[in-house]
Amino acid sequence: MKIYLVGGAVRDKLLKIDSDDRDWVVVGSTPEEMMKQGFTPVGKDFPVFLHPTTQEEHALARTEKKTGSGYTGFECYFSEEVTLEEDLRRRDLTINAMALDESGMVIDPYGGQRDLEHKRLRHVSEAFSEDPLRVLRVARFAAKLAHLGFRVAEETMQLMSHITESGELEHLTAERVWLEWHKSLTTPSPHIFFNVLRDCGALAVLLPELNNLFGVPQPEKWHPEIDTGIHTLMVLKQAAQLSPCPQIRFAATVHDLGKGITPQNEWPSHKKHCHNGLALINQVCDRFKLPNDYRELALIVCEQHSNVHRAMELRSDTFVRIFAKIDVWRKPERLNALLTCCHADHTGRKGSEMKPYPQKAIFEQAYAAAAAVNAQDVIALGFKGKEIREQLDKLRAHQIKMELNLTH
Repeated sequence: MKIYLVGGAVRDKLLKIDSDDRDWVVVGSTPEEMMKQGFTPVGKDFPVFLHPTTQEEHALARTEKKTGSGYTGFECYFSEEVTLEEDLRRRDLTINAMALDESGMVIDPYGGQRDLEHKRLRHVSEAFSEDPLRVLRVARFAAKLAHLGFRVAEETMQLMSHITESGELEHLTAERVWLEWHKSLTTPSPHIFFNVLRDCGALAVLLPELNNLFGVPQPEKWHPEIDTGIHTLMVLKQAAQLSPCPQIRFAATVHDLGKGITPQNEWPSHKKHCHNGLALINQVCDRFKLPNDYRELALIVCEQHSNVHRAMELRSDTFVRIFAKIDVWRKPERLNALLTCCHADHTGRKGSEMKPYPQKAIFEQAYAAAAAVNAQDVIALGFKGKEIREQLDKLRAHQIKMELNLTH
């Protein structure tokens, strides 16, 4: 029985980056022997065991055979005779198909170290095309490692295009797609995830609402990049630089979906996109069963980003209405999330990447002034019921007017 550290932990160790991804493969053992050694079985589809001390997962070396559609259509085979090289061969990318033995020696049968050196994401074998989920995994790894200069190998991109054309992506569950999408939102370059999916045709299958933005023009005066899809990924890139929050990054991704359904005879104007995008965001959130906090922030950003951009033109009572609409009095953190997305939208344009966004400070000033109004003081004046809210709003608008030196 031999135990090897495999996969992401080996890759990240060689890249000298932090990793909490520790997977172990056991060669030359059986389930009975593992349990005799004190390991606890936890695997359903194939034999995985928890180490008696560290509780880390240890899987018996195995091979897989394609038996049906999708990423679950596999037959797993394991025995004492399955070698480490056979186990590594079933993995997706060469940089994930390396192992470390107990002495610290790297075992690299498929050229993973060479691909690390050349910053290349390359599939291990033709068996790559048997699992459609790997299209999303490669896109995620591209987003994770793009800042280090990694790119998807041309031959791997061709296989990903082949998987897309085969219709296999349609067998992926919404939950698995969202899992990879969500992981991509925590990487340094989440926009690369969508670039890769688009390059192999997968974006049109998995997220047509976003894919439809490419080729849709915007006014060149405000958007020198013109293309709405390009703008959207620029916004996501900027959002990732401004915040590590995945909810903010998601909202930045979908904030302009409404532009994808603007009638062509209205191009390049998109007057109703803030309203039209709401149904599309709900559609995406329903399909992928997203958590409510992702949906709620995305809807707020879609509906309000144009208003925030016009901060210099707003009336004091309009600020109060916006604050009420986003429920900022109960959830003050929403304001910063909204403003961060709007900041990213502003800088996510060609030539505007470094431009300041004074609207953020204006909204923060307005909120601070309005928040200084005390509801208890209003109640002490004798106002009751509905009158309390009306008087609060009047006082808040007055405070904003004074703070921002507004004439209305």
